Amino acid sequence: MAVAKKVTKKKKVVRNSDAGQVHIQASFNNTIVTFTDMQGNAISQASSGLLKFRGSKKSTPFAAQQCVETAGKIAKDQGIRTVEVYVKGPGNGREAAIRALTGLEFNVTLIKDVSPIAHNGCRPPKVRRL
Repeated sequence: MAVAKKVTKKKKVVRNSDAGQVHIQASFNNTIVTFTDMQGNAISQASSGLLKFRGSKKSTPFAAQQCVETAGKIAKDQGIRTVEVYVKGPGNGREAAIRALTGLEFNVTLIKDVSPIAHNGCRPPKVRRL
């Protein structure tokens, strides 16, 4: 006789914190939005490619707005009410994503630009002489 294996289902974790963070990475090719709690544990995420935008449509402000709405609804169900916004990158979706947050009635307490800034880097190699 074969013994049936017991199937265990992973329990869905519901976080009850009301504050969180939104990380928006807006590049020239895509926009990625991640909602996290204050410790940095991801709650929900969305990107333009995930929402079936293809090619040059992925980098539009409309695609960024749709990403925030998709990830924001899930975060709102998890109990997030107030958010700190961290924006990275030079893309078109920066402002549209922040406006979409206020449209979802999140209380935005902080908007910070965390784009990496070059500081002239390493010393270049010396000139080759022939």
